[in-house]
Amino acid sequence: MLDRSRNAGRSLAAAALTAALVAVGLAAPVPANAAVSRAELALRWAPIHYQDVDATGSHALGGRSDYITKVDFDGDLNGRNNWDRAGQAGASFAAHAYYSVLETSTHWYITYLFFHPRDWTDHPFFETEHENDGEGVLFAIERDGSTYGVLRSAVSVAHSNFYSYTPAGSTWSGGRENVDGTLQLQASPHDSFLHPVTAQEAQGHGLKAYPQYTINGDGLVYYPSTVAETPSDGNDRDVRYQLVDILGSGGLWAQRANVNLFANLGTFAGDDTGDCGVGTYDCSTNSANAPWGWDDADDLPGRGEIATDPAKLSAEYFTIPGNPSRTYTYNPYASAAAALAEAARTAPPVVD
Repeated sequence: MLDRSRNAGRSLAAAALTAALVAVGLAAPVPANAAVSRAELALRWAPIHYQDVDATGSHALGGRSDYITKVDFDGDLNGRNNWDRAGQAGASFAAHAYYSVLETSTHWYITYLFFHPRDWTDHPFFETEHENDGEGVLFAIERDGSTYGVLRSAVSVAHSNFYSYTPAGSTWSGGRENVDGTLQLQASPHDSFLHPVTAQEAQGHGLKAYPQYTINGDGLVYYPSTVAETPSDGNDRDVRYQLVDILGSGGLWAQRANVNLFANLGTFAGDDTGDCGVGTYDCSTNSANAPWGWDDADDLPGRGEIATDPAKLSAEYFTIPGNPSRTYTYNPYASAAAALAEAARTAPPVVD
């Protein structure tokens, strides 16, 4: 059951939040001649996110293994203790998601990462589990002269496959890859915008456009916000999540050479200690990726290019009218382009 007392107070909290966001130009359109920040863009287009929850078995932690959280939910940036720390007192499941914004003269490209400390299973056959899990979605926004632009497409990450979508009325259509479905939009109770809607499955956390994945029984509905809430239980349908800039000072990109967090460029470090793999087929190591490690191996774009060169990936996946620019006016990933290309060429494939 939902926490009714908390939800009752939320109507007042939501009104107060809306008033606050209006004051800073996030909940209502700002003047057309006002520059919008990357953080504002990310918040405006952040998805309403459906997360299926399974509480079966000890590895589920009563459902908490399906809650999204921060990479440092346990107070450190050591990726090799996250499986165990997720089940210990003091672990924070306050809802966060990560984002990065790249710019060309014609488009904004916004990548979102949803992190779980465990990719898990509740049966002993066929499927493996592993420490850490990172999957997400790329949105392409056309800069049409309006404050926040127009959403044209999405490409989601479900394990080692990408899936492409367009919202109703988009001018984009299928390219080298077929469009896999329609990206739905939904109103948020916490601002005045229609947001794209995404969903993740329980256990393995593959991500697709809603309702290609949806909630089956218990589940969480996360709403983008400026605060991070912890679900009241595994069936909380109104949880606000806070965004964290991947490219910010001290962010995940700045930590890319941290050997405690990353086993190699774009791959989270994870071991097989604790009960990972106990009672299941296996626990694999170093098996989750950050956005610059995401890859659909049988598609043309290279490893990580969904985040680091999204204009290229979009041109491969979609037929785009006009003359979209492929030259970035803002792309901090480009400073490490040579290292990323070499890592993609030499690193073994990582199957999430």
